[in-house]
Amino acid sequence: MAFKPNYNFQKAERSRAKAQKKQEKLKRLQEETEKRKAGQGSEPDAEAKAADGETSAATSADEA
Repeated sequence: MAFKPNYNFQKAERSRAKAQKKQEKLKRLQEETEKRKAGQGSEPDAEAKAADGETSAATSADEA
């Protein structure tokens, strides 16, 4: 006798796998967001210092 497919089981397995993949993706995105936010705390200070340096250099060039 040939194998009788169990469509409901197969669909449930596909749905389970899809949900698991979606959860893993969301978790990965949240981790990346946390890393970006944690690293962002020091970056604005560095950008502000660089901007101040560029401004003072530009002012010095204009005065000279």
